[in-house]
Amino acid sequence: MTAPYGSWPSPFTAQMIAQASPRIDGARFVGDEVWWGESVPAEGGRVTVRTSSGDEILSAPWNARSRVHEYGGGAWTADAEGTLYFVHGGDQRIHRMPRGGAPEPLTAAGPAYGGLRLQHGRLLAVREDLRPDPHVRAIVEIPLDGTAADDESAVRTLVSVNGFVAHPALSPDGKQLAYVQWNAEHMPWERAIVSVMHLESGWDAGVPSRAPVQPEWLSDDRLLYADDATGRWNLHLAHVVDVAPPPAPTPPATTEPFCLADADTGGGLWVLGNRWYQPLDDGRVVAVRTNGSDEIVLISPDGEVVELLTLPITAGASIDDAQGSRVLISGAGRTVGAGLWCVDLDDGTITTVTGGAEADPVWVPRARPVTFDGPHGPVHAFDYRPTSPDASAPDGELPPYIVMVHGGPTAHVSGAASTAYAYWTSRGIGVLDVNYGGSTGYGRAYRQRLDGQWGVVDVDDVIAAARGMADAGLADPSRIAIRGGSAGGWTVLCALVRGGTFTAGISRYGVADLRMLAAETHDFEAHYLDGLVGPLPEAESVYIERSPLSHADRIDVPVLLQQGSDDRVVPPSQSEAIRDALAARGVPHEYLLFEGEGHGFRAAETIVASLEAELRFLGRTFGFEPRLGA
Repeated sequence: MTAPYGSWPSPFTAQMIAQASPRIDGARFVGDEVWWGESVPAEGGRVTVRTSSGDEILSAPWNARSRVHEYGGGAWTADAEGTLYFVHGGDQRIHRMPRGGAPEPLTAAGPAYGGLRLQHGRLLAVREDLRPDPHVRAIVEIPLDGTAADDESAVRTLVSVNGFVAHPALSPDGKQLAYVQWNAEHMPWERAIVSVMHLESGWDAGVPSRAPVQPEWLSDDRLLYADDATGRWNLHLAHVVDVAPPPAPTPPATTEPFCLADADTGGGLWVLGNRWYQPLDDGRVVAVRTNGSDEIVLISPDGEVVELLTLPITAGASIDDAQGSRVLISGAGRTVGAGLWCVDLDDGTITTVTGGAEADPVWVPRARPVTFDGPHGPVHAFDYRPTSPDASAPDGELPPYIVMVHGGPTAHVSGAASTAYAYWTSRGIGVLDVNYGGSTGYGRAYRQRLDGQWGVVDVDDVIAAARGMADAGLADPSRIAIRGGSAGGWTVLCALVRGGTFTAGISRYGVADLRMLAAETHDFEAHYLDGLVGPLPEAESVYIERSPLSHADRIDVPVLLQQGSDDRVVPPSQSEAIRDALAARGVPHEYLLFEGEGHGFRAAETIVASLEAELRFLGRTFGFEPRLGA
């Protein structure tokens, strides 16, 4: 059939999208089984734990979700006998649940926990206590006998800081603890350090590092970690002497590159459970390497690197666990949806544990890497063309496009098969996913392009990408929308203030006023703006000048604002300030407040309502009649 772009019939409904891609949240070998965490959109986005034998270990209303640093991560683990340890989202206490039994608390109410690590029979966690001032974060050991359920003092504090900590790792002999720490004035990708503590003496010393992630012990005196000292996150090896009080040698470790590449094994430390690599018992290492897209490599002890080409993963890769020669790897690919795979590195067997369904190429477009010339250098993106076997547009019509802007802004998107994007492309609406300057995955120089320039470089880059598509005759320049959430919502609003390129904007829980954000946001990001814009009060005039709310009178295109009522990262006051400014000037707009949602939409009903509202909004704005149903 011939029909205008945007009005094509599509098999992808909003209800399908809400249920199609549950998020994989960590995976473990447990005895002869594989366990993994999985979000359940139909149950408000709660995270359950499932097994390869078909069981659901954690039933409603239990929810394995941490709120440490607000973004959480590492909310569950399990031992070989099938005992589950998890942080319940409702009270942030750690619970223990024997298989077939009922959850019982291991910690008292009050602090929040995350980043759980079960090593050598000891349960470690990151604890965040927001009750005192200053707020205190610590790496702690949780007694497994339940004595800390009513007595908070029974939790053993191993490290306590006024800043932040992550990635605890015990040496094989249990005498030393490695971890990542950073102070409140910096984000972990700006400046952090690997520390090693001698647990008996309490003596703590740093390993030379710049922005490290994920320390892992290879032996009692060899510590592997990822660091971007070379300009890319690469693996490094520290030879650690037994840390003890002076006169111990200083520094306590010598370091050397383990395996260098023009790609990243590592990334922004937003959540506590990320795993970019796993050491194997025989000295080999399985690792993610990211240069735009992800690849999985096997590194031998002598430094030989082999890419695991038979794996379909190119995006969102995580090396979740290793057991013998077997490795659990989650992610998505250009031809497959999100899933979890078990790889036997000795015999080459690849088993799909869950998800990973082949995308129908007739309906789901393959991401096309594209690069545009921008005023600050190259701009990287992924293009998803309108795709349908049943419809085509009238001759001479160019498709409308949505320019997607990821959050962070220190984050990254990789091209992967996406039913969420097929929701748009199957209807005749193109999608351009932009990794603007400041994104990870292209090296430190690309990431630092945004330093002091948030609201400038990101806006220049998305405009360059949108105009590049229009100049190439691939997108209708009069029908290009921009859509983003959180920091991406900020870029949306800033781009609309700039004007001249985008004819509609969709902001999800976007930042509208920098001073308001600095005053209201949570601890983890309290000084994020120092590097992105400048410190207060010295840079207050820049905060005012850059903020979209200061120039809302320049927005002259329709805007859809969406917000979670319980968002503690970007509170509703931000979206509501822009709403009021648009209303005062009579600019077409819509404001949707979703009760019970935080920073990101998890509930199926919210996802459905949000997608359908966006489609109707674009139909009204771009002049097509959208088809909501299949």
